[in-house]
Amino acid sequence: MRRSRLSVLLGSILLAVATALTGATAAHASPQAAAGGYVALGDSYSSGVGAGSYTSSSGACKQSTKSYPALWAAGNSPSSFHFTACSGARTDEVLASQLGPLSTATGLVSISVGGNDAGFADVMTTCVLQSESTCISRINTARSYVTSTLPGKLDNVYSAIRDRAPNAKVVVLGYPRFYKLGATCVGLSEAKRTAINNASDLLNSTTAQRVNAHGFTFADVRSPFTGHEICSGSSWLHSVNWTNIGESYHPKAAGQSGGYLPAFDNAV
Repeated sequence: MRRSRLSVLLGSILLAVATALTGATAAHASPQAAAGGYVALGDSYSSGVGAGSYTSSSGACKQSTKSYPALWAAGNSPSSFHFTACSGARTDEVLASQLGPLSTATGLVSISVGGNDAGFADVMTTCVLQSESTCISRINTARSYVTSTLPGKLDNVYSAIRDRAPNAKVVVLGYPRFYKLGATCVGLSEAKRTAINNASDLLNSTTAQRVNAHGFTFADVRSPFTGHEICSGSSWLHSVNWTNIGESYHPKAAGQSGGYLPAFDNAV
């Protein structure tokens, strides 16, 4: 009897050690989220641009099998999975073309949106190619949009999601800080990098305010990406990618699995 109990105890210890060594974790999705259908909405950070392994059926939307929505669905087996997130999507485009799968049966919704509305791609192009003063000016224009116009745009999207999926858990994911500061970094100046990071913080805080107002959950990805910014030496983000410019400043596969997926999973 004692030997049997000892064997069970040793087996439990070995399992715990193996789990720690491999980094394996059990899925902890709520039963409601897994039982109900899952709908993944949003922009390129949700479709998985930058992670590679794009499905041919998604075309220009560039939906990746290594994106956090695809990884979560594969690991949790929701009763249905609809992936409508699309590269380049703005709030108006989410409203116009992505909400079709939502219904009263939907148990879980994820979305990242707002970066394209604020002109993120143009900000980065301006800051890479032009002077520091021009870069800061363009960032200030984006900041003004984020504080004055974007909140209403986000409200429209969030209200439409709740109307169509009244029973769903809705998780809104933010954006990472892009640059490690205070380190040697070829390319953008410290002032440019600081301004870009601060603008990302403003976008996140503005989004979180509207998310909370609608009773949704905000998943902040800045913490898991800390130490993995561009110029960190272990970046989970693409810098300027001249061979595939569309992947620039997007999460790599490691950023989706190591940054976005845990943030989303913890929020669910």
